[in-house]
Amino acid sequence: MERVPVLVVGGGYAGLSAATLLAWREVPVMLVERHPSTSVQPKAFGIGPRALELLRPVQGIEDELRDIWAGIGDGMRIAIARDMADPEPHLITDGGQAERAFLAALTPVAMVGAPQADIERVLRVKAEELGADLRFSTELVSLEQDADGVTALIRGKDGDRLVRADYVVAADGHHSPLRTALGVPTSGRGELSRMCSIMFDADLSDLVREREVTLWYLRNDDLTGALVTGAGAGAHVLGVHDAGAGAHVLGVHDAEGPLPVDRCAELVRLATGRPDLDVRILDRATFGIAHVLADTYRSGRVFLAGDAAHTMPPTGGQGGSTALQDGADLAWRLWLVLTGQAAPAFLDTYDAERRPIGTLTADAQLAELGARMPPAARIGYPEPLPDLLHTLLGHRYHSTAILSEPGDDGSILEDPRLAGGRPGSRAPHVVLDWDGQRISTIDLFGSGFVLMAAKQGRQAWMEAGRVVKERLGVALTRLPVDDELLDVEGCFEERYGVSGGGAVLVRPDGYVAWRSPGAVQDPAGTLEQVLRQILRR
Repeated sequence: MERVPVLVVGGGYAGLSAATLLAWREVPVMLVERHPSTSVQPKAFGIGPRALELLRPVQGIEDELRDIWAGIGDGMRIAIARDMADPEPHLITDGGQAERAFLAALTPVAMVGAPQADIERVLRVKAEELGADLRFSTELVSLEQDADGVTALIRGKDGDRLVRADYVVAADGHHSPLRTALGVPTSGRGELSRMCSIMFDADLSDLVREREVTLWYLRNDDLTGALVTGAGAGAHVLGVHDAGAGAHVLGVHDAEGPLPVDRCAELVRLATGRPDLDVRILDRATFGIAHVLADTYRSGRVFLAGDAAHTMPPTGGQGGSTALQDGADLAWRLWLVLTGQAAPAFLDTYDAERRPIGTLTADAQLAELGARMPPAARIGYPEPLPDLLHTLLGHRYHSTAILSEPGDDGSILEDPRLAGGRPGSRAPHVVLDWDGQRISTIDLFGSGFVLMAAKQGRQAWMEAGRVVKERLGVALTRLPVDDELLDVEGCFEERYGVSGGGAVLVRPDGYVAWRSPGAVQDPAGTLEQVLRQILRR
């Protein structure tokens, strides 16, 4: 029987991010994926800045993804139109100028519009370089839990094997056999429609501006769907939700397998408004668009992530980023427990924090589906939720791993410009100078807890951090601002809400766990009590 601390089931966004960040933290991990490789189709495009903040501590990932994006385009337009030949499309965004301006003041990380296939490939290579054991063409057959761990039967090209793991990450997709086997109940609207996804090559130079990726939401009498043009390497992707009065003739709703090549070509010509377009079909698939929410993200020693936890319509583009964040979030929590820094009960905070965010994001994308792609909206939809830009960096967490302050309203979404360093909020971006190099506070997070102290009380807090780090054996970095780190804009104390000798404790995921707005009589005793409470020790 093989032995591994963490077994990851599924090689998509959630599984690969978990495996990569576990391996980066030197936690042995095995990943099994039933498909022979990562995605072939581009699938989703882009990941948000929050997901990239979590991935960027792994050297090379951010640079490689930016190189891919730079080779494809300079920005993404989103438009609603009859077809690509529509002379008056309705622009939702025009190249992301407003989004970039909004984000520039909040994070050193920008959105990256690379296709999912490329992002998965980068993560796979990086995970293997770091020592993760990735096994493709391998499926999970069965799983049994007991008080001490999990025993899994996996089946690959070389036959069946038993694997013993401490914990399992169930990142096995929308239908999630693991979720079903564990009896985890679900809610949500279920499957909404079938989608035919077609990757094709065609000369669209008369319809698409050079070096620009455009997402078209198409509405006409013949079809309702979405088309991404300029996807790189001459490829474009069309997703058809509804083929109007001819739906059954076109076979979109009833097809379980891919549509015939000639029918795919016909759909492409309808979408582009070019009936004589020369089309080469590169790949095709049919799958469901769904809104399915797991009622819990934990079942014993198994944790649901990605589509297994929250399947959502693609409208809004945050499904992939949410899955990446799930995997990254599990990685640091499992690392703390497996290394003895946190008690096993600490893992309950994953469900407490991530499930409300998964539900919020799925509901927002459901609302966007109804707004952007009628008549695909065949059922009632919730009202549109707050601004998408707020959801990129404005999530708030509430759990025993966050020591909230009096007056906390319990909200799970805020304007990130107004977060002010509150516990449960993402730690604000502040420009610092470190030995002549300009960095962001965001660059300081990822490898462990970070204790940052305001100028007036830095000596007392730094000594407290040293004592508590040794006493508890916790990965804790002590950083006095305006000493080793110079506050370039003079705004650290204001943005983090600490002054007069205060300090702030930031978790490995870059979220504020606790802060002391001012000085305390016993910094070491206070900090130890805080960490013991957070880590359930």
